[in-house]
Formats: sequence, structure tokens, C-alpha cells
Amino acid sequence: MTSIVFPGQGSQIAGMAKDFYDNFKIAKLIFEEIEEYTKIDLKNIIFNNDSNKLNLTQFTQISIFTASYAIFKTFCSEKDLGNESFNIMMGHSLGEYTALACSNKINLKECSLILKKRGELMNNAVAPNETGMAALIGKDSNIIQSIINDNNLKIEIANDNSNIQIVVSGNLNDLNKSKEIFLNNGIKKYVNLNVSAAFHSKYMIGAQEELSNEIENLTFHENNIKIISNFDADAHNESLKIKINLQNQMANKVKWTQSIKKLETIGEKKIIEIGPNKILSGLIKRITNNFDITSINQISDLK
Repeated sequence: MTSIVFPGQGSQIAGMAKDFYDNFKIAKLIFEEIEEYTKIDLKNIIFNNDSNKLNLTQFTQISIFTASYAIFKTFCSEKDLGNESFNIMMGHSLGEYTALACSNKINLKECSLILKKRGELMNNAVAPNETGMAALIGKDSNIIQSIINDNNLKIEIANDNSNIQIVVSGNLNDLNKSKEIFLNNGIKKYVNLNVSAAFHSKYMIGAQEELSNEIENLTFHENNIKIISNFDADAHNESLKIKINLQNQMANKVKWTQSIKKLETIGEKKIIEIGPNKILSGLIKRITNNFDITSINQISDLK
């Protein structure tokens, strides 16, 4: 069986999925359908990066989702694949929503609207230029957490992306104070990320609570595809558990490393990454060499 993974924020690139839009009717219809639901001019934002909106959180998330969903549906159509072709789906942060839509656990309209709301809430959760995120290269999450504890740093691990890449969130002053400490404790590289706030941290609790109320009203459908959750890094196909995990996702750590290791213990061998860029493929290869990984983000990849 084949597992599908979908990227999250940071994978966006101007023009993503345009070749699918231009050449496949199914992709074009998907763009138009999501635009109708959200009342956002996604084609202009994605293809032309109108006013640099593609990098604004309230537009980034729905844009990546639209591109990924269009590519996935085109892939399935061209290869004559149904949901029975896939055993497990998962995604990184907003990519988990893409997985839920592509697995038919949430319908397209509800997923589009909840992601529009999610982007707005995350963008407006804290005042601008107060909080942020930084990527740490060179050590795993256990070592990073020990450095945080030993030095009483007021920051949190936001994304456990691989054995050598961890993302932390916090107040900008606290992040700046931590840089020298991390570099003096074996971190090879410290990179401030171009994001609007400290995602997957305590700063998102208020936004998470508001989104949780919206998620409560979603209709979840059960089928044979399992979803590996960012929140608990376990595989589920029961609607209640998937919903509860989703309600806890925004303010908590993305357990990507543990999720991939879970996929490995299940015995999956083949992964297809669907969506812009190949960020997840790179992360997965740093976690384990036990998967045959394919990335589909342009028409030539369909071959």
C-alpha cells in the first residue's frame, strides 16, 4: 500500500499547481470551486503572488491546500486511483487538513472554510512583530528540550521535523536571547523564520479554542484510510479521535519525526508527497531510509 503526505506552511511558491490548472479540467474546476466557497481570488494570489499575499498566513494556508488538493485529484484521475489505493494519509500542520479532505473524511467545502478561518485566526492571534519562530539545525528534540530546560528558556518546541531539524516558537526577545545559548551548545545553525507569529505554542491557545468550536461543527466521515495525527503521532480512522486531535493541533507541537516513525512501525514502504516543493521528502529521508519516496508537484512527476 501507499501512504500520502501533504506539506504545510513554508512550502508555498508562486505559480504552484499552475501547470495542472492549465492542462487538466479537474484541477481548474477545483480552483474555481474553492474560490466560490472562500470568496478569495486564489488564482491571482497563487499564480501572480498579488501584493505578496501568498506569504500572508491568512492566504498562505488556503493557497497551499488548494494547490495540493488539485494536484492530488488530478493524480488520482490520471492514474484511475480510488481511496482504496491508499492506506494512510498525513500532513504537516495545515497539511493534516489536506489529508482529511483528500481522504474524504471532511468534504471540500467544509475543509476550505475551516482553513480560511484557521489562517485568519493564526495570523491575528498575537500582535505583529512580538512573537516568531526559529529553526535549529544539528540536534534532535530531546537535546533541544534539555537545553531549553537547563537554561530556563521561555520558548517551546513547535515542530519536531527530523532528527536534526527542530523549530522553536516564542516571544521575539526570548528567541533572540536563546540564539547564542543554542549555538554554544552544539547547534550548527540557527535560522529565524519568516512567519507572522509563534505557531504551535502557547501563543495560539486563544485561537485554538476559537477554531475548536468551528471544528466541533464539522461533519467527519469514517472510511478505511487512517490519519496519522500531528498531535499524538498515532494512526486513527475513528472520527471522534481525529476531531479531538485536530482541535488540539494549533497550540501544540507538530510531532513529525514520531509520525514518520509510526508509519515505519506500521510497515508502510512507499510514500508519495503531494503538493508544492519537496520539503517533506527531505525531512523524511533524514528520519529514516526505509521508504521509497516520490514527490508530485508538477505535471512531469505524474510519469
